[in-house]
Amino acid sequence: MRMATQTLVAPETYLRMSFEGPDREYVDGELVERGVPTYLHARIQMILGSLFETLRKQHPVFAASELRLALRSNHRYRIPDVCVFAGQEPTEAIPDTPPLIAIEIVSPDDRTSESLKKFEEYRHWGVTHIWLIDPLEKTFFSYDATGLHPVNTLDLPEYSFSIRLADLNL
Repeated sequence: MRMATQTLVAPETYLRMSFEGPDREYVDGELVERGVPTYLHARIQMILGSLFETLRKQHPVFAASELRLALRSNHRYRIPDVCVFAGQEPTEAIPDTPPLIAIEIVSPDDRTSESLKKFEEYRHWGVTHIWLIDPLEKTFFSYDATGLHPVNTLDLPEYSFSIRLADLNL
């Protein structure tokens, strides 16, 4: 039985690439496809951006959608659906400092095992809040060292800020 092999791509090449459809992530030389977002997925990204812009009026937080992040330069670049930085606004095109929050929104073709692997990478990198939103099931999850846990709200206790399903029109 022959297994297909993927051609490895140099990190410099990846960083200059553009793609039709969703941007690809980069893991140890391989391009990793991301789920194709639906209208609901895109709409939730916009609502989250609006919520974090409101929070920014009182606290130094900076939200971005589908931003390449350098978890390990030249080895691993991930792209959360939404990320939020606290304190200083990033100045580099591809931040190499962990955001405060990394949010993934479930797309129909997402694989749980791949999401969990990505969440663990975020955690080891130093992301404080790792959230998963499933718009079809209308559920929230938070990820920590003990795994993925269903939650009723997505909470940022350091800012007395919470997101409820109703805030996302779910």
